[in-house]
Amino acid sequence: MGCFTFIKVMMILFNLAIFLGGGTLLGVGIWVTVDGQSFLDIFGSLSSSVLQVVNVSYFLIAIGAILLVIGFLGCYGAQRDSKCLLMMFFSVVLIIFIAEVAAAVVALVYTSLAETLLTAVVTPVLKEKYGADMKFTHIWNVTMNEVHCCGLNNYTDFTDSPWYKEKGTYPEPCCKDLQPCNNTLAAESDVQGCFHQILEEIKTNAGVVGGVAAGIAALEIAAMAVSMYLYCELDQK
Repeated sequence: MGCFTFIKVMMILFNLAIFLGGGTLLGVGIWVTVDGQSFLDIFGSLSSSVLQVVNVSYFLIAIGAILLVIGFLGCYGAQRDSKCLLMMFFSVVLIIFIAEVAAAVVALVYTSLAETLLTAVVTPVLKEKYGADMKFTHIWNVTMNEVHCCGLNNYTDFTDSPWYKEKGTYPEPCCKDLQPCNNTLAAESDVQGCFHQILEEIKTNAGVVGGVAAGIAALEIAAMAVSMYLYCELDQK
């Protein structure tokens, strides 16, 4: 088996795995969207935050669709020796790679700007919906309990919310689960906002996050290199 044939076979198998994985994610996402309750009945014991699958479903559908497209272009393009599909595969992976690098740079350089934008968008929503929208309230409660945080920035994000107006207290995580969680106790508890807490978690696990990011980037670069190699070899033929 020549070098070209070996790389071509590996390209087909690798992208076939991506295609099947994308199809699985897409199928699960559609299932959760259409019949989320049955999904919860089956997997509800796996996580205390599993009720958030209604939102996760759209994420799964988007990722699954992208993987399906990438897998199809790479697998079928290599199998059919199609220069057009191989170039499309290269272009899609390159766009994703550039988007990931841009997002990483923005996250590192403009963290304070991201916090400002999130505060401007999320805080008004918290004041409007927390305590009024039960699904929204549940998702925030699960997040605050799991991450051990309070609001986006701090407990004041819930001031004037329907919850505060009705009960006169803040969510229990804002007072380290002490009751009643009034203004004084919340101020004394000084629980960090979820934005800062998540940043701390990321910094604590920076090695793992960096390793995963580097692994994904290496796979993308390798995929682009292989697709371009096949394209150039086909061009010579």
